[in-house]
Amino acid sequence: MSETIEKKAARPVLSKEAMFQIIRSPVITEKATLLSEKNQYVFRVALDATKPRIKAAIEGLFGVQVVAVNTLVRKGKTKRVKGRPGRRSDVKNAIVRLAKDQAIDFTTSLS
Repeated sequence: MSETIEKKAARPVLSKEAMFQIIRSPVITEKATLLSEKNQYVFRVALDATKPRIKAAIEGLFGVQVVAVNTLVRKGKTKRVKGRPGRRSDVKNAIVRLAKDQAIDFTTSLS
């Protein structure tokens, strides 16, 4: 009577609006450009975005197959503006690895 039931993680279903709220912008830097040669792309994402939701948003917006998502949170710096202390916001980046022979072209607009 002991049957093993394998549960498969449900893919999040996102609207276009939710996808645009999760994916804020692509990161176009020298390091990010070098990563694109390895089929990895860097995006600035919402602080509360999870890896499955980031994967679903990238697949939905760009029509590509995502293999892996790595995230990192860069803590905001304390700076001084006109002698008064201030703090920059925290930023979350997602490094997305695509399947072989797939690419994202940032020069074209999203449909």
